[in-house]
Amino acid sequence: MSKYRSGLDNLIAGKMDQLKDQRLGLVTNHTGLSSNLESTIDILSKEPEINLVKLFGPEHGVRGNAAAGDKVEDQLDSKTGLKMISLYGDNKKASAEMLRDLDALVFDIQDLGLRFYTYLSTLLYTIESCGENDLKLYILDRLNPLGRKLEGNIVQPEFRSFIGLYPLPHRHGMTFGELAQWANQEFNLNAELEVIKCSGWQGETFAEPESEDDLFWIPPSPAVPHFKTAQVYPISCMLEGTNISEGRGTANPFEYFGAPWIEPELLSRELENKKLPGLRFRPVYFIPAASKHQGQECGGVQILVSEEEKVGSYLSALTIIKTLFKLYPEETEWLQPPKDSQKYFFDLLMGTDQVRKKIDQDYAVRDILADWKRELDQFKESRKEYLLY
Repeated sequence: MSKYRSGLDNLIAGKMDQLKDQRLGLVTNHTGLSSNLESTIDILSKEPEINLVKLFGPEHGVRGNAAAGDKVEDQLDSKTGLKMISLYGDNKKASAEMLRDLDALVFDIQDLGLRFYTYLSTLLYTIESCGENDLKLYILDRLNPLGRKLEGNIVQPEFRSFIGLYPLPHRHGMTFGELAQWANQEFNLNAELEVIKCSGWQGETFAEPESEDDLFWIPPSPAVPHFKTAQVYPISCMLEGTNISEGRGTANPFEYFGAPWIEPELLSRELENKKLPGLRFRPVYFIPAASKHQGQECGGVQILVSEEEKVGSYLSALTIIKTLFKLYPEETEWLQPPKDSQKYFFDLLMGTDQVRKKIDQDYAVRDILADWKRELDQFKESRKEYLLY
């Protein structure tokens, strides 16, 4: 990767004038940082000719300190005094009332590159809000840390949710700027968009820094502390739809997974024998401090990535899940739908109920994946005109 500059860096370098003479709202969080590690909030609020009126925050809040799934309340930002409006509380989409004193929104959040990562849904709702309320939307673009790789199935309409809002595959391989243009055009959202492009990125997967001039990993959410976490997140996040701990509440979330009834050596041996491309597994014991099986000793494995470019997220995830159900059929379960929903959470993650049903019927994983090849190829072709890098 050549010298990387985010959309924010390029805004600072010569495009700031276009934000003048407008009442601005900023949709951001702790990942909105310049290469000098200064926040978008501070940069815009300190600029004398920029009128920053209010802040909007996604899941985890503007400052990134809320836990996964926690409702975030509106409040005042203690540093700037600006009102912070939560887009992960009672409202996940900005209303006309929230936007009535604004002329434009600026969006600056680092994505993780997956359909069910909620920052993407916040972006999509923001585009809808701007189109409905005649506000211009400036998107300060950032790289996709998982690169251009495409994987998975397209969300079926009846399984649309906040973790699968639009018909995208599991890994879409696009930046937020590209996704915004795709959604705006394909679904006639009628927003006036301007993407401030990043530079120095041509679709590569994020690389760990080798010097102080390189790009550093800023955890996009509390449970993705390292890039190695992001590498396994597309795999182990699927376990959130089961009663298996995905390692939340440990120092290695999403790298570790397990449960009190699992014998680590047996599970690691079974998964090693599957010879999943690019992955290795080692037996571990852990006690989650939060989330599933809190305070209980769990046996399980750690996922180790040996060759990231060879990893198939879906192949690996579904193979792991099938193995768990085979080894522990009495203990391993799908989480039941909550009282206010008829949908299994696993089905919402997958965007369909067919995967769960086919696993229960002992379908081969590769047969499940083959069912999606045509729609994935169609999406790959349709996204071409929206790629900016």
